[in-house]
Amino acid sequence: MTDMSSSIRMRASTRIYLYASLTMIAAIVLIPLLTTALGGFKTLGDLRTNPFGLPTEWQWTNYTDILFGGRYWLQIGNSLIIAALTVLLTLIVSSMAAFAFAHVRFFGSSFLLNYFLLGLMFPAATAILPLFIRIRDLGLLNTYWGVVLPQVAFGLGMSILLFRNYFRNLPEELFQAAFVDGCGYLRFFWHVSLPLSRPIVATVSIISFVGSWNSYILPLIMLNSESKYPWPLGIMVYRGEYGTEWQLVLAFITLTILPTIIVFFVAQRHIIAGLTAGAVKS
Repeated sequence: MTDMSSSIRMRASTRIYLYASLTMIAAIVLIPLLTTALGGFKTLGDLRTNPFGLPTEWQWTNYTDILFGGRYWLQIGNSLIIAALTVLLTLIVSSMAAFAFAHVRFFGSSFLLNYFLLGLMFPAATAILPLFIRIRDLGLLNTYWGVVLPQVAFGLGMSILLFRNYFRNLPEELFQAAFVDGCGYLRFFWHVSLPLSRPIVATVSIISFVGSWNSYILPLIMLNSESKYPWPLGIMVYRGEYGTEWQLVLAFITLTILPTIIVFFVAQRHIIAGLTAGAVKS
């Protein structure tokens, strides 16, 4: 009886600990987002005197002026184009490379895989000068491709690792049966592996999309025309236009992070499934 009651108390304490931890983590994430969103409804004076509370008077025009302005939609469109191209190229290249590493045995495969994974150790900022020179030599400065290609290159390491672990966890019997029926590597990849890999495709897509959407340093270096600025650069110009009117800056930030939040919640189930796919067998 004592053992049972102690185990019950232990489970209850563990549950309380988990709820408290999750509540704390949720507060750390949500409080800045809510503060930013509410700050966009305030006047500048209200924001300075009451930065964390509800607005004294709701200023809806802060949001409507941005939504009905052409600059906001131009920057969102640029960010969407860059992010979509980055996601598409990352999915194509990393999935095919990961399939080769998972199912094809060839000389130097482990060395080549480790070479790709080295990219996880170095952010794009460490190679910004050689990247700029290479993009300039290719004639891609002030183009979308000048931003997309470096983002894809630096995102391949993590994407290949995730795809490779997922492909290796597919049933070996499925692979053998396909080859007995005369299915080659390419047909097995396109018609069997990819249709079964929706969770990891969603995971890699979200990681690539969010990384591209929030990228600042690469567009800053590669783009010099305001008409091609994505939203991280656009907010810099927007802030300069309004000086110290931080309520408009907060409203702009709120509107630009909404797409990533919506995409994340829509694909949340697939993201979790993709990240946990390689937890049992490597």
